[in-house]
Amino acid sequence: MAVPALYTIGYEKTRLADFVAALQQAGVAALIDVRDRPISRRPGFSKRQLAAAVEEAGIRYVGLKALGTPPEGREAGRRRDWDRFWHIVEEKLARPEAELALAEAGDIARATPSCLVCYEADWRGCHRLRVAEMLSAQHGFEVHHLTVTSEL
Repeated sequence: MAVPALYTIGYEKTRLADFVAALQQAGVAALIDVRDRPISRRPGFSKRQLAAAVEEAGIRYVGLKALGTPPEGREAGRRRDWDRFWHIVEEKLARPEAELALAEAGDIARATPSCLVCYEADWRGCHRLRVAEMLSAQHGFEVHHLTVTSEL
């Protein structure tokens, strides 16, 4: 039996149309938003706009803010204080509400090809890496990090 895939994607420096196209090309059927604050200055990436765009493309949108990085973690990431950043991420993901959200994400991803979304283009400096690792450990997913190419 094939190992189920779990995708991750960041929308930093991308256009919404290119982002949706990358999801479609990968065969994603559910987009799991793991932002603590699903708002964005990038056009089309705030929660309602993003949900409408992906749903129009036939992709389910699910917001799981309990898996998001809190403000102090995002600040540590901007400062490139990686030890503090990852410590904050681990603390947040150990909370009961995050455990419930991880279980929901796992159920969704087992049922249909799914992708975790957050802002950072480079998954190595984004908390979605840790979320994907935890889901992979629990459910045996093979994680693939999608990239979006946009001519900006």
